[in-house]
Amino acid sequence: MSQILGFDFGTFSIGVAVGQRITGTASPLAALRAKDGQPNWDDVSKLISTWQPKELVVGLPLNMDGSEQPLTDMARKFANRLHGRFGLPVHLQDERLTTVAAKESLFSRGGFKNLQKEKVDSAAAQLILEDYLSRSA
Repeated sequence: MSQILGFDFGTFSIGVAVGQRITGTASPLAALRAKDGQPNWDDVSKLISTWQPKELVVGLPLNMDGSEQPLTDMARKFANRLHGRFGLPVHLQDERLTTVAAKESLFSRGGFKNLQKEKVDSAAAQLILEDYLSRSA
């Protein structure tokens, strides 16, 4: 089954999810710690070797009106670095409102204790990847 990894880019934490086209679903994985948007690339390598994805999806943070913000350029650079290091196709996916939806979903399943940043980031990565899969089906 061909896997796809999705990333919710952030400067301190990068959410990660894995999904597949056949089912159109994704599952959250452990978030990666980042420093100024730079993950430990060895951790990313381990994810790539574990899941053997055929492609990668990175959430593109945009303002509600569709305009870009400073984080937009950083997410693009992260996507370019992923492509450069691993040679896999990287797709950008509009991520507006995914963090809000992730928080609502996690809260409904476990209250405030479910709202740790890493869980929210990976739940957002799951939504980004599922949005991508539904739009590219």
